[in-house]
Amino acid sequence: MIEIQPVTHLEKDVTVPGSKSLTQRALIAAALADGTSQLKGVLESDDTRYSSQALEQMGVEIERKSQHWIVHGKGGAIATPEEDIYLGNNGTATRFLTSVAALGHGEFIIDGDSRMHERPIGPLMEALEGWGVDIESIHGTGCPPLSIRAEGLAGGETILPEGKSSQYLSSLLLVGPFARKKAVLRVEGEVLSKPYVVMTLEVMSDFGVSIEAATDLSYFSIEPGGYQHQDYQVEGDASNASYFWAAAAVTGGRVRVTNVPVPSLQGDAQLVPLLARMGCNIEQIDGGISVQGPEKLEGISVDMGNMPDVVPTLAVVAAFAEGTTEITNIAHLRIKECDRLNAVVTELGKLGARVEEHPDSMIIHGSGGVGLHGAEIHTYDDHRMAMCMAVAGLRIPGVKILDEHCVAKSFPDFWQRFGALAD
Repeated sequence: MIEIQPVTHLEKDVTVPGSKSLTQRALIAAALADGTSQLKGVLESDDTRYSSQALEQMGVEIERKSQHWIVHGKGGAIATPEEDIYLGNNGTATRFLTSVAALGHGEFIIDGDSRMHERPIGPLMEALEGWGVDIESIHGTGCPPLSIRAEGLAGGETILPEGKSSQYLSSLLLVGPFARKKAVLRVEGEVLSKPYVVMTLEVMSDFGVSIEAATDLSYFSIEPGGYQHQDYQVEGDASNASYFWAAAAVTGGRVRVTNVPVPSLQGDAQLVPLLARMGCNIEQIDGGISVQGPEKLEGISVDMGNMPDVVPTLAVVAAFAEGTTEITNIAHLRIKECDRLNAVVTELGKLGARVEEHPDSMIIHGSGGVGLHGAEIHTYDDHRMAMCMAVAGLRIPGVKILDEHCVAKSFPDFWQRFGALAD
């Protein structure tokens, strides 16, 4: 357990680790590329360790230096691992590497922890079957563990039956260039978290792959080919930067995150304009983004379908605003590391906030911070729950974060960097 110390004056510059989303996408592109790539500024965390170790099981050589990895790509050749591939609760890696395994020859077992066994992957399985992949959910649940009897991707046309998780779509796109014939992908239903799909396309383009895509991301055509090795710089993680921008917002202080650029490839950087709507002053300074908190935050209404990972951050800020904040189109939060929609509502309630939970939205009745108090916060083994709720402790005393080590999933030294805000 860690108790957060309130701050009375906040004026800081902060650097955050590399983007988890970009690290994992670039890592797969580099592993599948023909030749050696250098990835600079990578995130070193539990999630990226699971991803990189799995690729090593598939025959990819990775040299790890401090925030600088050298990846010896195999040109799309995937070795059959001697043991099951275990990915913990890394949803991104589980979805992405399921498709990568399909490029191999032989049986691959993709497994994870007990929570991963509850996280659906059926739509991705259906789409891969349309490209000729023999895949099954071992327990018949539509969730991992999975068995993939791989013989490469046939290509042709397939359908992704739902776009609720952008990770399904990104997974298919990343391996599409290695199909034996042109791969066509159609997506049914609304595509959520679109910025993550655009990020995938941008990374693929950086590694030399161009894809024909419909404007609404419902159709893709991918010609056979492969990735080119690259020197690739990973941006600072906007999702992790959100906790420091939020710190400025709730305390009325100023924080500049030095290594999230404008424009950013990451959709979560769009939290910053939302903080501006709530009254914060935003500046771009020396390539970084600075947030100055106001005397009074104001509630807003916003569709967060494209930014699910920063919903918990926004919800905490909203608890200190005056007036109502309504956050909509967030049902997909329920299939994250925990049911984040319910978890955020529950833990904010422990702090004295009045929050309504609905099937796909939450409503926070902000009090300007009046009536909020300390409490022990359950983190649900979810890194984002721990980090977002820590923000509240900068304003109100007595906020104690239980099982705080879960931040190692994406931000191993979070507590050191966050604690420095009080220096």
